[in-house]
Amino acid sequence: MSELIYPDAPGFKISGPSEQAAEAMGSAANKMRAAVLEQFAQYPGGATADEIAKDLNLSVLSVRPRVSELHRGGALAKTNQRRRNASDMSATVWSFVARPAGAV
Repeated sequence: MSELIYPDAPGFKISGPSEQAAEAMGSAANKMRAAVLEQFAQYPGGATADEIAKDLNLSVLSVRPRVSELHRGGALAKTNQRRRNASDMSATVWSFVARPAGAV
């Protein structure tokens, strides 16, 4: 099992299929997380996870967990805005958090 824990690696709540899926996602999640963050950086006013998923032609079920990980890691922040998503539900608008040069 990986030494990394959530949000640096896909998470799971209990051992079993969720843990196995999280381990299998490993590097794929890292690449997807980077792509999601790069896309958010293109939206100065913020975007929803669903908007980012559409831009990247990815499933919202893959993007939403990456957004949660990026938020917990401090790379994304919630705004006070909400927008309707494709399911006509109210969705959080997230904004990219610029980090100073050299910050981890």
